[in-house]
Amino acid sequence: MKRIYYIIAVFSSAALFLISGCKHNSINEPISYFSRTSEGIQTGGIRMIPIQTKTGEFKVWTKTIGNNPSKRLLLLNGGPGMTHEYFECFESFLPAEGIEIIYYDQLGCGFSDNPKDTSMWDLARYVDEVEEVRKALGLNKDNFYLLGHSWGGILCMEYALKYQENLKGLIISNMMSDAPEYGKYADDVLAKLMDPKILDTIRMIEEKDDFSNPKYMELLMPHYYTKHILRFPTDNWPEPVNRSFGRLNASLYVTMQGPSEFGIAGKLEKWTVKNRLKEITVPTLVIGAKHDTMDPKHMEWMAKEVKTGTYLYCNNGSHMCMYDDQETYFKGLIDFLMK
Repeated sequence: MKRIYYIIAVFSSAALFLISGCKHNSINEPISYFSRTSEGIQTGGIRMIPIQTKTGEFKVWTKTIGNNPSKRLLLLNGGPGMTHEYFECFESFLPAEGIEIIYYDQLGCGFSDNPKDTSMWDLARYVDEVEEVRKALGLNKDNFYLLGHSWGGILCMEYALKYQENLKGLIISNMMSDAPEYGKYADDVLAKLMDPKILDTIRMIEEKDDFSNPKYMELLMPHYYTKHILRFPTDNWPEPVNRSFGRLNASLYVTMQGPSEFGIAGKLEKWTVKNRLKEITVPTLVIGAKHDTMDPKHMEWMAKEVKTGTYLYCNNGSHMCMYDDQETYFKGLIDFLMK
């Protein structure tokens, strides 16, 4: 009987030791990741950062989740004119890996100031805005990863070409390096996948410059958006995506992108860095998708043009493959960030 009690006591002690060890490991990691990074009043990681412009000072909204001095990921939203909110799915994957996330609404977007001045909707100015945000947040070449999606991909490419000495890594998500080629892909490939009668009606509305016609979006949503933007029925679109679309700054979008969904017709119509990709020397991940509005072959080529490039192909995804090919997208992104 004493022997039985002794064995039970030994096993109990071992169990307590293992439990205490598990508690130590599971608690220490989150405490480090979620520890405070500033003194004074705590705001949940939100900072309003002052931005200097030719017409005065404005403030842009940022929010930091987590604390990892070596892996800090700043997110550049698409549109132009959308918000950080559709990136909220990142919270389901990156904190578990200890990767710090920084949301950021560009000037005129979301919770940031909106000067309501179309002269401010300028690519070069936005590049320098990103640099001001970087400095304010203390990001540097030892920890600073920059991810740009769609229009944010244009912005991050231009940022890298001007300021890449500040980067540890670059992620270009769902964006080609040449706007005319993007327009050509829309006309030569995507348009031909559409029912000709539907396409004719869409083209007719565009030719009349009748973009406020409700018929335009009624046709685009089921015949274009749910096939190439986000491949779910519109009733099943994730709430963060709907929220972000609902806050779209139309002035910014039309000024930069143009009113048409087929290619670019605004200030970015002739934009290209195709012949300058070789100048990008920092480790770069390019993400493309089979059903994307952007040519996946072009994005695969981009990954070969930069000095140290990796291509991630989302076979089931579209332009927002962080939702419709989620496992592929985040596995590839995490693998890149953890190298």
